[in-house]
Amino acid sequence: MGQIHLELFATLDLVGQGPGGPEEDPSDGFAFGGWQAPLMDDVAGAQVQASYEGTDALLLGRRTYDIFAAYWPHQSDPFAELFNAVPKYVASRGTPDLSWAGSTQLGADLPAAIREVRERHEVVKVVGSLGLVQTLLGEKLFDELHLWLHPLMLGQGRKVFADGAVPTNLRLLEPPVAAPTGSVLLRYGLVEGTPGTGDMTAG
Repeated sequence: MGQIHLELFATLDLVGQGPGGPEEDPSDGFAFGGWQAPLMDDVAGAQVQASYEGTDALLLGRRTYDIFAAYWPHQSDPFAELFNAVPKYVASRGTPDLSWAGSTQLGADLPAAIREVRERHEVVKVVGSLGLVQTLLGEKLFDELHLWLHPLMLGQGRKVFADGAVPTNLRLLEPPVAAPTGSVLLRYGLVEGTPGTGDMTAG
């Protein structure tokens, strides 16, 4: 069985909406599209690139898929080569245009379909796709969570951890690494069980 990795970019107040550009996701009047761009540097760029090594499939929500399908087939950098070559699995209740080569729509039973995808691939990356992420968090249907935290707060926008998460244990896979602009990469692995509790006042 392969692994599913969540690749997530968030502000300190855990907004994950529209990091890449002004037109990426302006839904609900979101005014800060492209908030990540001023904070990217060589260190963060290298972290992102390294995180995709070994990827052999993408798992995307409909909105993210449409953005990627309109952009990556027309690019020629290493990310474009990877994204254009690997299979793309799309979670959508509608009828998306699947003209991007290698694209497949997942079935109505989303958790079952994603488990089948994990059986077929070594490393499946979930990029953006915040609605899909909530489903995966709720089902504990992921193996690693890679979270880039950025030093700003927006006070509006869709959150990385909204209403889909359930009580979950995670373990830090490596020491956090900070980029010069202040963004920090946190890599966690899923751990079985639910969070324990205790009493800090107990002697």
